Amino acid sequence: MSTELHHIERGRLAGVRGFSDRLGRAGPRYLKPGLLGLPVLLIIGLAAWFIWSAFDSDSAESEPAQSSTAAIETAAPPVTAAYAPALAAEVPPINGLSISSQSWRRGGLGSKALVTFTLRNNNDYAVKDIELVCAFARQDGSHLTDRKRVIPDTVNMKSRKTFARVLVGFVNVSASRAKCTPVAANRS
Repeated sequence: MSTELHHIERGRLAGVRGFSDRLGRAGPRYLKPGLLGLPVLLIIGLAAWFIWSAFDSDSAESEPAQSSTAAIETAAPPVTAAYAPALAAEVPPINGLSISSQSWRRGGLGSKALVTFTLRNNNDYAVKDIELVCAFARQDGSHLTDRKRVIPDTVNMKSRKTFARVLVGFVNVSASRAKCTPVAANRS
């Protein structure tokens, strides 16, 4: 019966067979030929990147000079009453939307967020497909998660509409605060 205490006498790496033999042979045998090509490939890649970035910066510097001369030559037409409705139509519908009151509660075993809010439309036209983003936070105010929801309903012009218990999505059980804001809408 052997207790194999003879391994203790040889040192810390005695249990590793052939370790001392490999120290003497660690030469070109362990150096792979593919590893020699990596530095060469890296140098070629860096040189190509420097040349490409120098080419892009030269073309980017010459473009503004050409576009600024073209802008001076072609002046913008004067704004008249005929162009005024076109400028007013470019204002996005989301600028006239706001949430006047909101609250939230949990549903579905405490993992779903049900938000009740009143959406106010101050635009001169009705809006539909309103996209909301709700940010949920812990009691100390640290951010937990964001959820998006599209409301496929229409809010008439210069009016407000209350949406009760809208499912926003699943939330963390640590969430105790919610803040919803409209981020997108379509003109109907």
